[in-house]
Amino acid sequence: MSLDRSVPFDVEAYVARVTSSPCFICAIVAGDPAYAAEQIVYEDDHHLAFLARYPTMPGYLLVSPKRHIEHVVRDLGEDAYLELMRVVRKVALAVESVVPSERTYLLSLGSRQGNAHLHWHVAPLPPGTPYDEQQYHALMAENGTIPWTQEQAEELAARLRRALA
Repeated sequence: MSLDRSVPFDVEAYVARVTSSPCFICAIVAGDPAYAAEQIVYEDDHHLAFLARYPTMPGYLLVSPKRHIEHVVRDLGEDAYLELMRVVRKVALAVESVVPSERTYLLSLGSRQGNAHLHWHVAPLPPGTPYDEQQYHALMAENGTIPWTQEQAEELAARLRRALA
């Protein structure tokens, strides 16, 4: 089963935006309405989980500390790191309960040059995805993103919130 990733992704425009714009995660934390596509599915005093704006797989979301932290290891004490990983696991289990997945990819991406705010990607691989469309290929928006509407984001976010409750 090949995943429909028919929505082209403009890498140049994305790079230009993320390297010249304020932190998108800080904007989400602040409640900026420009980030309505990034539906929040989980929030506690220190963390946030929200749907990816450019999903390459159904259920793709990000988990982040609310505080602007940039390095996944150095900027967190051991307790804060372990608490963040507990949230990542909790959210990933909820995703797996709602979205069919063969495997769930967990990784931290970003750079001081763009998307610097620490975040973990939680990306459920759909069952039956051909091997050559898995792993890095499945994560790269350069290979296209899935067709996705605001209504679909809101419906999935509601299902994930129920699973997390």
